[in-house]
Amino acid sequence: MNQQSDIYLFEAGIVSEDMQPYCGVDEAGRGPLAGPVYAAAVILGPDTKILGLNDSKKISPKKRDLLYEEILKSAAAVSVGVSDVSEIEELNILAATFLAMNRAIEGLNPKAKISLIDGNQGKGILTKHICITGGDALCASIAAASIVAKVQRDRYMIKLAEKYPMYGFEKHKGYGTAAHYAAIKEHGACKHHRMSFLKNLH
Repeated sequence: MNQQSDIYLFEAGIVSEDMQPYCGVDEAGRGPLAGPVYAAAVILGPDTKILGLNDSKKISPKKRDLLYEEILKSAAAVSVGVSDVSEIEELNILAATFLAMNRAIEGLNPKAKISLIDGNQGKGILTKHICITGGDALCASIAAASIVAKVQRDRYMIKLAEKYPMYGFEKHKGYGTAAHYAAIKEHGACKHHRMSFLKNLH
């Protein structure tokens, strides 16, 4: 059995008929030094099959963009939630991630009866949910959510790079690369940097 069959069968084995519609939820941007954290919630629908779905980190940017367009076209519902840098700083990154996820779930139309959450921590999710470790590679709806969150956040960071070209956001998307650290040391941080992530930077 190939991975594409598995990704739908695994999900079908978790969700019963009375849980329809359900959504997959994933985030993008927990680890970067700069920029918001994004979360997406996606309801694929029982008959929706999108070839090539996988964890967004395992897919090339070009393929991610193609799958993103297919998800928007084929999914029953797609919603995105965002927590900005001020919320990350005020709450902490985990709480801000849950806030973005809750916003994404709340924005769905139709609403989901239950959410499949990537990871093993769901204590901050306000609605009924199931946590699945490695879900972005195991469940089709979570994989779809990971792609939507990743593509939208990457596009935001590319746009941000137009205002702050000195940091190279379009290349590393805010992550802590050597070039990014060097740019911060040279130019200082901007308002889109997470100062709590930079406290050990000298």
